[in-house]
Amino acid sequence: MSEQEKELRVLRDQIDSIDRQVHELLNKRAKCAQSVAEVKQKHQGEQTAVFYRPEREAQVLRAVMERNEGPLPDKEVARLFREIMSVCLALEEPMRVSFLGPEGTFTQQAAQKHFGHSARNLPMQSLRDVFREVQSGAAHYGVVPIENSTEGVISHTLDLFKQYDLKICGEVEVPVHLHLLVNKGEDLDGITRIYSHQQSLAQSRDWLDARYPQVEKIAVSSNAEAARMTAEEGSGCAAIAGDMAAELYELDLAIKNIEDQADNATRFLIIGDQEVGPSGDDKTSILISVPDTPGALYQLLEPFHRYQLSLTRVETRSSSKNSLFYIDFEGHCDEELVQKALSELTQSSVELKVLGSYPRAVL
Repeated sequence: MSEQEKELRVLRDQIDSIDRQVHELLNKRAKCAQSVAEVKQKHQGEQTAVFYRPEREAQVLRAVMERNEGPLPDKEVARLFREIMSVCLALEEPMRVSFLGPEGTFTQQAAQKHFGHSARNLPMQSLRDVFREVQSGAAHYGVVPIENSTEGVISHTLDLFKQYDLKICGEVEVPVHLHLLVNKGEDLDGITRIYSHQQSLAQSRDWLDARYPQVEKIAVSSNAEAARMTAEEGSGCAAIAGDMAAELYELDLAIKNIEDQADNATRFLIIGDQEVGPSGDDKTSILISVPDTPGALYQLLEPFHRYQLSLTRVETRSSSKNSLFYIDFEGHCDEELVQKALSELTQSSVELKVLGSYPRAVL
C-alpha cells in the first residue's frame, strides 16, 4: 500500500466513524420530534394540535447560521438543517402544501425551499385554487408569489387576500435564473417558436431581442407548461424556464442565465390560518383603504415615521373614492410600537386588514 493510500485510509475511517455518529444523532432528533408530537396531542388534542411553528423554525435556522464555524457556508448548513426539520416534522404530521402548478415551477421551488422535500406538494391550476385549498383545510399551507424584483407586485395575489380570511405565515425569496431549454440534439438556429410565461418573456426581453428577434414568442400559463410543450412538440421549439422544469421534462439547458437582470428574484408568501408568534426578526403586512384625498399618503405614512417602523414595501391601487395600500413593514403585531401605529391607522382608515406578522426570510 502506498503512502497516499495509507493516509486516505485513515481519513476515510474517520469519515465512517463521524457518519455513524451523525446517523445516531439524526435518529435521536427524530425520536425527540415524535415526543414533541405526543405532548402536543396530549395537551391540545389530535384535531387542534399545531405541529408546524414558523417562528420556531426561523429561530432554529438563524441559530444554525450564527454558530456555524465553517468550512461549510452558513446558508448551505441551514439548508441541511431545513431538510432535517422537514423529515422530522413529517414524522409528527405530513405537511400538505398547495402551490400554483404545474410541477416544475418556481413556486414549487419556493415551496420546497421553505418546507423541505418531505412536505407533500399539491399543484393547483390557479392562485384562487391555492387560497381555496388552504381555506377549506385540504392543505395546511399555500405558497403564492407576491412580487418580482423586475416586474413588480402580483396584483391578483393582493385581490385574493381581500377575498379570503387567511394569514401570512412566512416568506421565501427565490433567485430567478432563466434558461433556454431545448430537446436533445436541437439546432439552436432552427428554433421557430419560444414558449414561456408572460413574466419570464418580459424578464428576458433584451436577450430575446438580441438573439432571436424574428422568432415567435408565445406566452403560456407557466414556465413548466412551456417546458412540457417543448418536450411534447419536439423539433423547432424551445422554452424559457428554470432548472426544475428542465430536469422534470428532460430538456437540455442550451443557454443558461438569460434573464436581463442578474439579481432577478421573486418573493413568495406562505399562507395559512394560524397566528404566528414573534421570532425576533419579523415583518407585518397590511391592506389599508383610505379616502382618496390630498395628503392621504402622507397621513398614512406619518405614524410609521413617528414610531420608527421601517417600511419594506408600499403598493397602491386607486378606486373612484378610496385608495388601497398594501404595506410591508418591519416588526410584529405583538410589539407595543406596532400596536400603537395600527391603532392610529385604524382610526384614520376606511378599512384596515392585518394580513399577518411572520418571520423574515432566512434562506
